Amino acid sequence: MKKTDELRQKLSYSRKNFWNEASAKEQKVALNFSDGYKDFLDECKTERESIDYYVNELAKQGYKEIEKAKKAKKVFRISRNKNAGIAIIGKKPISEGVNLIVSHIDAPRVDLKQNPLHQDDSTTLGMMKTHYYGGIKKYQWMSTPLALHGTFIKKDGQTVKITIGEDEKDPVFVMPDLLPHLARKVQYTKKIGEAIDAGKMNLVFNSIPYPKDKETKDSVKLNALILLNEKYDIIEEDFLSAEIEIVPAGKARDAGIDRSLVLGYGQDDRICAYTSACALFDAKEKLEKTAIVYLADKEEIGSDGNTGAKSIFIIDFIADLLKHNGEAFDSSTLRKTLINSQVLSADVNAGINPNFPSVHEKENAVHIGFGVSVTKFTGSGGKGGSNDANAEFNSKIIDIYNKENVCWQTGALGKVDEGGGGTIAKFMAEHGSEVIDCGPGVLGMHSLYELTSKADIYSSYKAYKAFFENA
Repeated sequence: MKKTDELRQKLSYSRKNFWNEASAKEQKVALNFSDGYKDFLDECKTERESIDYYVNELAKQGYKEIEKAKKAKKVFRISRNKNAGIAIIGKKPISEGVNLIVSHIDAPRVDLKQNPLHQDDSTTLGMMKTHYYGGIKKYQWMSTPLALHGTFIKKDGQTVKITIGEDEKDPVFVMPDLLPHLARKVQYTKKIGEAIDAGKMNLVFNSIPYPKDKETKDSVKLNALILLNEKYDIIEEDFLSAEIEIVPAGKARDAGIDRSLVLGYGQDDRICAYTSACALFDAKEKLEKTAIVYLADKEEIGSDGNTGAKSIFIIDFIADLLKHNGEAFDSSTLRKTLINSQVLSADVNAGINPNFPSVHEKENAVHIGFGVSVTKFTGSGGKGGSNDANAEFNSKIIDIYNKENVCWQTGALGKVDEGGGGTIAKFMAEHGSEVIDCGPGVLGMHSLYELTSKADIYSSYKAYKAFFENA
């Protein structure tokens, strides 16, 4: 029997539960690591807020804007207040390739339309019209406290940032759902994805009419404009160029009686943005290869636009790193640099859900609390839209994690033909780099309150740090 056990241990693969494997000291480190992460989630509910956070953090960490620091080894660039490249220049020439971790800082949400404010004819309530962003379940956004975060650009070019609904003294907002007593025909006869029409996701904004103009048909709307003008010095036309996002109100919280989990909005994919940046900040001083963290926008809507992963931003940043380091930065050198580079597409995976286990294949699913997931391929319908990492790079990453005692597992996004999804990996792979997906599992992905394990958050940090220092 002993020999059988030895053979099983030697020859078999089995994922390991972090809490069983880690020492008491490391368990405490993992639990404490998430305190800063929860603060980050609270402060960074939009991509612009995430960039503001890192502008402040980079200054504390001694990073310099690449254009303003000729000999600096720790440099960064911000693009349009929505994405960032952060780098530590290593000992080897950049042209030999970089170690790049890319994650996204946008999250599924609901946006205000450009001309949102109106007074409802049937109720006289002041309402805000919306348009959802990314893959959401629309019914989850009804009858729950919501906050407004965003930016106005006024006619004179002045930027006005607003956050309403996060402070305990703030009002919150809501999209009222239909009561069950009257939902039999309007909702219950429909499929769940059709029960809430996007046109009915309107935000109740106010209800009191402007007292000096009781006869005007839009006096409630007028009162809302007066209140906004008094507090923020904006007018209705300023909405036309504004970016105002609707997000769940409230803070990220510990979850579970043992406080081993984190419940919060936007963990897909700010969990990877936070852990990869922490890994870069904590990496040993003299890295062999140049290490880069790329924080991208618009992943949830296909990575398009001039701040998405399909844009030229990261390529231009690497070209300027070559120039900054005194190397050739012509087109041929840049292409070879990219081909020589290694990339972790740091994005979350679907943890096996105890309430809905049938959509997962247990042996090939991500298990919450069992460490960071190394995901060879994503996509759907026969790996469509997937990077599908090469065996050599997959093996290299696993070897690094084993040597550095990183708790890791492998996992796919659900059963074959159950559904699927993609990440930024395929866009990075188009440049010829070696790319693989690597990130923690999440329960309730794309919901208002996603659930993650503190073990997996910490393991992701350790994995990214090991990648920078050893790949």
